[in-house]
Amino acid sequence: MEGVQAVFDPWSPDFVADPYPAYAELRARGRVHYFAPSNQWLVPRHADVAALLRDRRLGRTYRHRFTHEEFGRTAPPPEHEPFHVLNDNGMLDLEAPAHTRIRRLVSKAFTARTVERLRPYVEALADRLAADLVADGGGDLVARVAEPLPVAVIAEMLGIPEADRHALRPWSAAICGMYELNPPEETARRAVAASLEFSGYLRELIAARRSAPGDDLISGLIAAYDEGESLSEQEMISTCVLLLNAGHEATVNATANGWYALFRHPAQLAALRAAPAALLPTAVEELLRHDTPLQLFERWVLDDIEIGGTVVPHGSEIALLFGSANHDPAAFDRPERLDLARKDNPHISFSAGIHYCIGAPLARIELAASLAALLRRAPDLRLAATPERKPNFVIRGLRELLVTV
Repeated sequence: MEGVQAVFDPWSPDFVADPYPAYAELRARGRVHYFAPSNQWLVPRHADVAALLRDRRLGRTYRHRFTHEEFGRTAPPPEHEPFHVLNDNGMLDLEAPAHTRIRRLVSKAFTARTVERLRPYVEALADRLAADLVADGGGDLVARVAEPLPVAVIAEMLGIPEADRHALRPWSAAICGMYELNPPEETARRAVAASLEFSGYLRELIAARRSAPGDDLISGLIAAYDEGESLSEQEMISTCVLLLNAGHEATVNATANGWYALFRHPAQLAALRAAPAALLPTAVEELLRHDTPLQLFERWVLDDIEIGGTVVPHGSEIALLFGSANHDPAAFDRPERLDLARKDNPHISFSAGIHYCIGAPLARIELAASLAALLRRAPDLRLAATPERKPNFVIRGLRELLVTV
């Protein structure tokens, strides 16, 4: 156990800066490791992570089968309740049948045809953002391109008025702080405040859409509710928050992480600039794999499970290390190498199984659009300063990415 703690230190700035050597050591040491500081079992290998994401002996929640006491867990503090009410009623943290019901309703907005209809809007917005960045001679690529593009797209889908969108990113950041390992009380306080404000805002917006429906996802969810498809108002609010958070958080970080990787691999960036149309599809997948925006995904052990000869008992929590799995040489040829032409790329950055990211097709369009726009508008784009990473481990991103043209 002490050896694992010496290798895996998610609160260390050095580890957060580059966790991939530590992952290699974890994979070499075995298939599963108990990590006492977070009371979790770490799973670092690709084959195990991929299989466990599909294993129904694990769940994102246990409350559909057990009480806290039956599961050997302590209920969250009462003062954290607003966060948990909001978080626990979203489909990401539900299991069947509630998850199945909500996902079926939401998936209607994310069909291939629906998402493809958004492509012109996404590409036009990406081009405008890139043009503005170039006109100013550069700036912070995170604030100028990576953030506004996916926030605007998912807000447009949901029908969030443009004047209100400035609040979405701060609310999301506060709530997502709770997904880190052992978040401090101050993080919980901010998440509770954001949960109350975000929920209150959406409750008012839903009421407005009931009176005056529009051509947006919130109006569609209200219509489903009115037609008896059993979507409560809290589920509607939680689903909207989930879509707003998940709909931009990973894309923002994938964009920033991806460009930073390109700047550190000039030969690969040159190849992409020389043949963007040919390389963009595989480049998007490789950038998602190479520096994974979501490094860890948690599951509860609903029934005893054996991993590599180790029995992980009912009531435990498993931490699936996406970042490690995406660098496993058993699944990828020379995984530490950035290869934008990589063909065999079974990365799991969008998860797998019933919780596979419903917005993955949209995220791919957004990533390709912003890459293409910047390659076209700023063929000499270059790094202006070494970026500072956010201190977060689970959600991996940059504070800013200063560039010049």
